[in-house]
Amino acid sequence: MLENKVCIVTGAASGIGLAIAEAFAKDGAKVVMADINEEKLKAEAKKIGGEFLNTDLSKRTDCKVLVDFTLSKFTKVDVLVNVAGIQTVSPIEEFPEDKWDFIMALMLTAPFLLTKYVWPSMKAQNWGRIINLNSIHGLVASEFKSAYVSVKHGLSGLTKTAALEGGQYGITVNSICPAYVRTPLVDNQIVAQAKTHGISKEEVVETIMLKNAAVKKLIEPETIAEFAKFLCSDAGAHITGSTLTVDGGWTAR
Repeated sequence: MLENKVCIVTGAASGIGLAIAEAFAKDGAKVVMADINEEKLKAEAKKIGGEFLNTDLSKRTDCKVLVDFTLSKFTKVDVLVNVAGIQTVSPIEEFPEDKWDFIMALMLTAPFLLTKYVWPSMKAQNWGRIINLNSIHGLVASEFKSAYVSVKHGLSGLTKTAALEGGQYGITVNSICPAYVRTPLVDNQIVAQAKTHGISKEEVVETIMLKNAAVKKLIEPETIAEFAKFLCSDAGAHITGSTLTVDGGWTAR
């Protein structure tokens, strides 16, 4: 399905980004992995035979460098998967303004710029797949996550707009919106919330993270990776502009 397709995956040193990079490489893709964690990125890229580039995508210049690096290696880009991101929990009145700017740059401006920079290559070959790793917080809100919810809602809008512009060129653009996925980021949140609430880690998962879900299990990164592969397949050719939930029924309420 992805044999010889050139795929950029950001946030690829761990978690969902790594799972997607691994799944794509296993399917025959040429994967360019980007992350700020250079040591881990290098090790993981070596395992799957991928290219890697240490980048800080909150910097606009690094976004351009990543696409230029890929084009210099392979002359084209077929697939872009925007995963890189962080999450900060804080009341609005206490939220650091510089942290707001950083989150906006990394999680909304960077996907826009990367989309802009890969667009000519995809347009020229009349085929492209752009997948934005979104969240259920691109559809609904939670308190104390003003920056995260704002960028994810913005990413939903970017997805829809790019899809409308890309359709005539064979470019599809979609958002995957999962609930809690078992990643190092979520593992850290479990530990922090257990300490804050004075409860066990198991109770955090059951009573906080899975409270609104019908399926009472954390999502595995590999599940998201397989869904991303489907969106790149022929069967996904008419799916575009969509915010696709993988949330165990969270948003069905």
